[in-house]
Amino acid sequence: MSLRQKLLLVALCTLALPVAGWLYVRQMETLLREGQAQALVASARAMARSLVVVDAPLPPAGPAWYVQRTSVPITVDGYADDWASLSPWAQTLGKATRVMLAEDDRWMYFYVDVRAPQRRRADAADRLALNADHLIVSIASGDDTQRYLMASAAPGATTAIALDADAGVLPDRINAQWQEDGSGFRVEFKLPRGLRLDRFGLGVHIAADGDSEPLTADNRPLLDFSTSLSQEVSRLAPDGVRVRILSPDAWLVAQSGKLSLPDLPAGDRPGWFASLVYRSLLATRMDSDSAWAEDAPRVDLPEVREAMRGKTATAWRAGEARGSVVLAAAMPLQMRGRSHGVVLLEQPSRSVPLLANRALFGLLLTSFAVLLVAGGVLLLFATRLTFRLRRLRNAAERAQANDGRLDGPFPLTDATDELGDLARSFERLFDVVGGYTDYLRTLASKLSHELNTPLAIVKSSLDNLDHAGLPPEAAPYLARARDGVARLGQLVRAMSEASRMERAIASAEAEDVDLAAVVRGCAEGYRALAGERRLDADMPATPVFMHCSPELIAQALDKLFDNALSFTAPDGWLRIALRATPDGADIELANQGPPLPAAMQGRLFDSLVSLRDKATPGDAPHLGLGLYVVRLVAERHQGSASARNLDDGVAFTLHLRGLPRQRLG
Repeated sequence: MSLRQKLLLVALCTLALPVAGWLYVRQMETLLREGQAQALVASARAMARSLVVVDAPLPPAGPAWYVQRTSVPITVDGYADDWASLSPWAQTLGKATRVMLAEDDRWMYFYVDVRAPQRRRADAADRLALNADHLIVSIASGDDTQRYLMASAAPGATTAIALDADAGVLPDRINAQWQEDGSGFRVEFKLPRGLRLDRFGLGVHIAADGDSEPLTADNRPLLDFSTSLSQEVSRLAPDGVRVRILSPDAWLVAQSGKLSLPDLPAGDRPGWFASLVYRSLLATRMDSDSAWAEDAPRVDLPEVREAMRGKTATAWRAGEARGSVVLAAAMPLQMRGRSHGVVLLEQPSRSVPLLANRALFGLLLTSFAVLLVAGGVLLLFATRLTFRLRRLRNAAERAQANDGRLDGPFPLTDATDELGDLARSFERLFDVVGGYTDYLRTLASKLSHELNTPLAIVKSSLDNLDHAGLPPEAAPYLARARDGVARLGQLVRAMSEASRMERAIASAEAEDVDLAAVVRGCAEGYRALAGERRLDADMPATPVFMHCSPELIAQALDKLFDNALSFTAPDGWLRIALRATPDGADIELANQGPPLPAAMQGRLFDSLVSLRDKATPGDAPHLGLGLYVVRLVAERHQGSASARNLDDGVAFTLHLRGLPRQRLG
């Protein structure tokens, strides 16, 4: 990973700013919610107390039968087709009985569905009716009460018989429809609204269950939507709040107000994206609005059930208008220690989403701007820092390629920061390395000059000893001394030759020549020296012209050939090849022999480096200057020298670009 990428990764840490701001905005939105919820709870508490004080017609305590309002006439036929719209809110009696009650302007309808797989049938007038499956229906209007026995021996029309002697205005018979199937039976009947019924009781007696009290009925008050209570609520309800009064069974008995919001200018209305952001990032605790349907006769929600237990509860849900929310507060409605239902207040609001969205978008825009500025500054800083480091790297690589010598002032030495300290340290290091390199470069010439005089003294002293007449047993020692002096003389001459070669390479003159002819001539001259070794020459068919020094190139080839010849077996092979390149030419000399050590491949062309074995007495010493001369020739021609291992040998390559042309002043 580059330095710029690392700094950009560090810049991403500024993302903690919008995350922290988002958490802060969520906390602020929560506080706004809590404040609005406390205000609405206070309003609900005040309304519940006011309804008790004004003696409003509250729903009765305890369970009751709820009578729904139907907008379509119901045909009394014993089937539930007409009750389809009311069936989601059917009331239960025990585990196997569903009861539905409805009313219109003239009639009150009753529908009872009993699940009883095993049946025992008898008519209501039969004396065995109490031992068969039957219903006990109880109705009351004021002080008048009557019970009816309802049974049937077959599906179809049936008549319920009164069980009590005097029931006042209540009828002594009820006409009903009885229908059956494999799962049980259904009973449907209707009574006139003029009876003003206020209580209804139902007892379901199945013979297979062995009921011991066949004439009992579960009597409950009748409950429906109260217009008078709704008017009383409308006088107490706060502005902009919908109030619903629920019975202890969560049935809707009164309602006032609507969920309406004031119109906003087009510019202040939140769009779909703002609403999505609010619901996704801020208001994550939202209830489903389907359970709060306005036309539902029963509002059975967790908040309502909690209020039934005497605890205040609040809930938030999404509003019908885009970008709005609705706060609901459920307050228990109690009188004389008994629960008479729940006061449910619902208040729509746009202020909380608007404030939260504005704060969040402002934070995001600010954070994005800060992130862009910080990222841009860090990118510029990283780019400048990378550029400065690359200058240091390039200068160090140039010095390394130039044997530790600087070709000019080291960059960034005048900087006052840590990179300036590093550059100055590098400059001092390369000055020291350059001094050692120059000392090593001139060491051969200095040694050759300093050793000539001692060698001459030793040689003259040996000659004088020879003329002085030494005993015969001293002759071998004198011969060894002469041999050592001769080898030292060869070393001095080789070092002097290397120094002269460096000066000759530096002062060589160039000319335009056919490089192919030069290499071909050298190859022909090497055939006599190769002996029994096979020498192949791979030359291009067309001339390869180059502005170069043919003498230097020939000397470099001589050094390479001498090196290759010493490592090639008598029955081995050698190959000289010339290839033209887009920027010059490559001369390759390959030979069969041992591979190059991996650790020495980068040092082969340094001065005083040799891979040959130590010379035996009488052999000429090898100082490792041949490949160093090859490198100097290649660098003089703006090229390079390299070596690589082959499958069965070694190849040395000279990459030449030519000598620069000199301009005449």
